[in-house]
Amino acid sequence: MTTDGFTTCLWFDGQAEEAAHYYVSIFKNSSIERVGRNVEGGAGPAGSVLAVEFTANGQKFVALNGGPQFKFNESVSFQIFCANQEEIDYYWTKLTEGGGEPGPCGWLKDKYGLSWQVVPEHLIDMISDPDQEKAARTTKAFMAMGKFDIAALEKVYAGE
Repeated sequence: MTTDGFTTCLWFDGQAEEAAHYYVSIFKNSSIERVGRNVEGGAGPAGSVLAVEFTANGQKFVALNGGPQFKFNESVSFQIFCANQEEIDYYWTKLTEGGGEPGPCGWLKDKYGLSWQVVPEHLIDMISDPDQEKAARTTKAFMAMGKFDIAALEKVYAGE
């Protein structure tokens, strides 16, 4: 096995190239690597895009035009840990624009139906605090939120 880690394959129905460009436009440290096209007698019309290899935020992906058989669902999501509210607002806005859907507890679906969690990087520290009252207050607060509000979470965590 290669030591380069894992590559995530995302299944699309004809939007692989469009989606790859979309994700590359949102995240830093991103690029389109290669585009594979169908050949005569292949999985689609000759010359059409079969797969796009790309990197988003340093993570390797392949966007595959596999057809209409499979759709994304909430059982798999990508977590984006954000340092501040500006980052949360940026990713939330970018990933919900153009037909994405906001969800509860920092979750959203982008316009392709892929699920994301846009989370403050220190949320796990707050909800796993040994002080069970702090952890419980914070958990209750974030469960009532859509997009996370870091200032509100920090106030609740501090008991204010």
